[in-house]
Amino acid sequence: MKTLLASHPRTALLGLLLLSNFAPGAARASNATAPTSAAALPATPAAAPRPLPGNSIYQLAATMVDQDGRASAWRERRGQPILVSMFYNSCEFVCPLLIDTMRLTEQGLSAAERGQLGMLLITFDPERDDVKTLKTVFEQRQLDPRQWTLARTDAASVRKIAATLDIQYRRLASGDYNHTTVLVLLDAEGRIVGRTKKVGAIDPAFLALIRQTIAAAHPS
Repeated sequence: MKTLLASHPRTALLGLLLLSNFAPGAARASNATAPTSAAALPATPAAAPRPLPGNSIYQLAATMVDQDGRASAWRERRGQPILVSMFYNSCEFVCPLLIDTMRLTEQGLSAAERGQLGMLLITFDPERDDVKTLKTVFEQRQLDPRQWTLARTDAASVRKIAATLDIQYRRLASGDYNHTTVLVLLDAEGRIVGRTKKVGAIDPAFLALIRQTIAAAHPS
């Protein structure tokens, strides 16, 4: 063996390298996988949001501010059915009745159904109905913050939303408003599913439509 290594230096060198590779420590080192830094991993791109249907009212670019002063894009309400209408705080007769009707309709649903339906009232009168005013109405009416939102937006967006919901209104010289009194049901994509002008009592057909819309948004 000594003669072979001495007479063939290149062979001897190769032999030493092979022996070192088969040493126990070297075997562990060669088989070990270097840890990969999380930062080195390619980032998984976020899935692009599904485009809104062309007839969704969430196509309107509007910003809402709720009774707690939180601002959000109108389209952020996408994802659950919404019962929506429009009102103004200084209204003494029809608007309180409108809120009562929305509450009656909500109470006609099961607890599980109520948890899957949003309740939204948008003021016609952002000039006078500031966040503090909305909060006062919210607390006086003891509305559930898990489902209910009172919101204000800019005057231009009020006009666009009212037109899209087919709610007519006109400000009078007194500062009051003449307006359509209606409940509008939106599906989870912001499409108008139905509407009722019945106030002061539950509209049974409209309630059935709400149940159907909730079930469609949460198929079992």
